[in-house]
Amino acid sequence: MPSGELSKLIDHVDWDKVSGQLPVIIQNYITSEVLMYGVMTPEALQKTLNDNVVTFYSRTKQRLWTKGETSGNYLKAIDYALDCDLDTLLITVIPEGNTCHLGTKSCFSRISSDLPWVFFSHLEEMLEDRKSGDPETSYTASLYAVGKKRIAQKVGEEGVEVALAAMAEDKEEILNETADLLYHTTVLLHNQNLSWAEVLEVLKKRHQK
Repeated sequence: MPSGELSKLIDHVDWDKVSGQLPVIIQNYITSEVLMYGVMTPEALQKTLNDNVVTFYSRTKQRLWTKGETSGNYLKAIDYALDCDLDTLLITVIPEGNTCHLGTKSCFSRISSDLPWVFFSHLEEMLEDRKSGDPETSYTASLYAVGKKRIAQKVGEEGVEVALAAMAEDKEEILNETADLLYHTTVLLHNQNLSWAEVLEVLKKRHQK
């Protein structure tokens, strides 16, 4: 949301319709995973806008409540969007740690973690974590250990395998080899301290042209 509109966001909400308590959906900016639901009063929304950290109104405690104030798992606000009826707010965030008090990334993890691109984002995080793993027990860690030359070689090999499978019109093999290519490309990106989010930014800029 442009900064000019952001400053007027509170005025755009139909507060009478929601009896002063605005339903708010929190979504991960990077993965698109829905993280949690809460409500905001005008004061909670204003504090969120001022601090760029999500603050709700706690109906049980009858006070403003900044997510992460006890756990340290804050939600850094990135962007805001009111729905067409002006009675529900979507906030995209960068979460610091797990969002759910049960220790999961999302309060809806049972469903959301199975969504294709959310699963992939979790897989990417896991592969990044393997940088510090034991090369003796983890193939991913062993790739990081041997370095960029071997990783780049594997990406090249898998790219050729995808092309060969396509020429043979072997759909099952295309899927298998593409999965291998995606995996090894992810390791290559992480080895260079890059991410798929940065690749997507390049594609977005190209699309805007």
